[in-house]
Amino acid sequence: MSTPNLSVSVLTLAILHAFAAPALASDAADPQAQSMAEVVVTASKAPAAKRASVGGFSDAPLLQTPASVTVISQKDMQDLQIRNLSDAVKLDTSINDAYNAVGYAEQFSIRGFKLDNNSSYRKDGVAIPGDTQIPLENKERIEVLKGLAGLQAGVAAPGGVIDFIVKRPTAAPLRTVTVETRERGTLYGAVDLGGRLEDTRFGYRINVAAERLRSYIKGADGNRKFISGAFDWQISPQALLQIDADYQDKAQVTAPGFQLLSNGSLPANVSADAMLNKQPWTHPVETVTSNLGLRFQYAFNDDWHATLSANQHSFKRDDYTAYPYGCSPEGWMPVFCSNGDFSVWDFRSLGETKKPLSAQAMIQGKFATGSLRHEFTAGVSTFRRKDRAGLYVYKEVGISNIYRPVIVAPSPASTGPVRLVRDDKENAVFVQDIVSLAPNWKLHGGLRHINVDGYQYVLKADTEIRAKHDFLLPNVALVYTPLDNLSVYAAYSQGMEHGGTASIYEKNANVELTPSRSKQVELGVKMDVTPDLMLAASLFQIRKGLEYVNAENYFVRNGQAQHRGLELSAQGKASSSLSLGASVTALNSQQSGTGNADLDGKRVPNVPAFKAAVHADYAVQQVAGLSVNGSWEYAGKKAFEYSNTTFVPSYNVFNLGAAYATRIAGTRAVLRAAVNNVADKFYWRDVTPESDGYLYPGASRTFKVSAQFDF
Repeated sequence: MSTPNLSVSVLTLAILHAFAAPALASDAADPQAQSMAEVVVTASKAPAAKRASVGGFSDAPLLQTPASVTVISQKDMQDLQIRNLSDAVKLDTSINDAYNAVGYAEQFSIRGFKLDNNSSYRKDGVAIPGDTQIPLENKERIEVLKGLAGLQAGVAAPGGVIDFIVKRPTAAPLRTVTVETRERGTLYGAVDLGGRLEDTRFGYRINVAAERLRSYIKGADGNRKFISGAFDWQISPQALLQIDADYQDKAQVTAPGFQLLSNGSLPANVSADAMLNKQPWTHPVETVTSNLGLRFQYAFNDDWHATLSANQHSFKRDDYTAYPYGCSPEGWMPVFCSNGDFSVWDFRSLGETKKPLSAQAMIQGKFATGSLRHEFTAGVSTFRRKDRAGLYVYKEVGISNIYRPVIVAPSPASTGPVRLVRDDKENAVFVQDIVSLAPNWKLHGGLRHINVDGYQYVLKADTEIRAKHDFLLPNVALVYTPLDNLSVYAAYSQGMEHGGTASIYEKNANVELTPSRSKQVELGVKMDVTPDLMLAASLFQIRKGLEYVNAENYFVRNGQAQHRGLELSAQGKASSSLSLGASVTALNSQQSGTGNADLDGKRVPNVPAFKAAVHADYAVQQVAGLSVNGSWEYAGKKAFEYSNTTFVPSYNVFNLGAAYATRIAGTRAVLRAAVNNVADKFYWRDVTPESDGYLYPGASRTFKVSAQFDF
């Protein structure tokens, strides 16, 4: 299937239907014309945070979804002053930082498996890269599917996928302005406009934001500018065309992490605000991204409808870093010297670009075969990825120290010309049938067939790699609903992910391993205790090939990673005054089958065995408009290496906040204030084994205040 042809088809159908609309209107007196189904944007009976589409192919209540799903609503993001995904995912304990450096791409793991920046992120269900901070200003909610997503997403890491749902035009006029400041000088402003035109078939949603970034790490400064637009055209009662576009320009100095000291100890007496990328020739990492999305929905009748969607993403990055790695005076091990010295490397990669194009076509309907009722979906999807990059500079240029920074001169080397380094084509066919076997029983069955045709050019080796792969990914689940507010499910699924890529330090640097298959079994129970409060629990086991650097310094896949876990959650209103969000994850991760006693039986690094988070918001009845909130985050100790030689200690973090809704000069306003990490606790939030291992401190105590005005 050709994506450009699909995009043209969407526009052609829309235009033809637009011209047909007057004829349909003239037939209004015709009973058959009046009985046609309508496609309109409506909310389901479930609250926004209790429904999602990421668990399947259509918007559905979480209670009826046989998967573990978290929804972070726009209200959550407003109330907690969330401006980036790193802050948003703290609400879910199955999600952890994974080489998540300040000022660079936000990177995470789910259920202990790192997400793939090229395939684990979605915008309205279609793939987008996650190579920079994904803007939230134009997002209605964030949906997280935890666990395998082979049927829903195709190629994706076994941890799950994160789907960003775009804000759409509002029925009533919307005029919102938000301003915020943080104690170190961060300034933020955003405008959100929505409504319908005089011709109410047309709607709009405009979001604009600007941000001066002043990180908790000294010198990791920058700025960000963002604009987006989403437009609806109700061509006829049966046809809806949606177009959205966004553009972001972000420049920020990145903050590299620490390494272990050569004596095997963690860096001691370091501050969370310490900056190791501190050289006069360091520049901000400059990233420019954009999206152009298109969706066309058509209802044939009350039971059958079709959806065509596509998204063109554009990404460009210039990367400059004074990179800390190893300590040459004490040898070439990936550790800092015992006195805190480290080697400074001049890293530059200029002109990196990615231009992936995603598209999907689906037909969905309901029918019956005898006593069995079916909810059927069939579709095709395509993903075309083209990456360009040039030969990067990576040269050791001197020695600095974590306690006493030293200025060194940059390398005179220059980057090479940009060329095509990746050209992948992924085509898929999928089908799903949800069969109502009895009033209380539903069987979910689905298959996705994926064909991958890949090309890679390895810069340092000056070699080309071509490969083709086919995968058939099954998904089956049985859901039992003994009560209207209670469901129990058992599910089995398979997934496919691209192989990991060797870092620049391995002998097979920049080479990507072949795709691999993963398998998951999950049992879960969900209950709507009240219409506004949901409890959920899930038990899961995921198995996949283990990827690591072997004793010969090659990045390989050998043996198996097995993750078994328990997830518990509570979300909603515990009473008329108290809103509650709680998440607990217990994870047993184990490596096996490598033939290496240093690895077999050991835990997967950078993932705690136990993690908990609780957030509560209480409306003070004695003061109209006033609410107070607080949260607690706990993470158990984490292994730093695959050999589990070093563990970083557990930590607790406490946050407090308040909000006051009032009117200022007749305008509705919400004033918010918060203090994160109230006790100013030092802790290692991210201890990734990637690139031979780095440790990142968590943010020190941070004050922030904001004001939201609804005109």
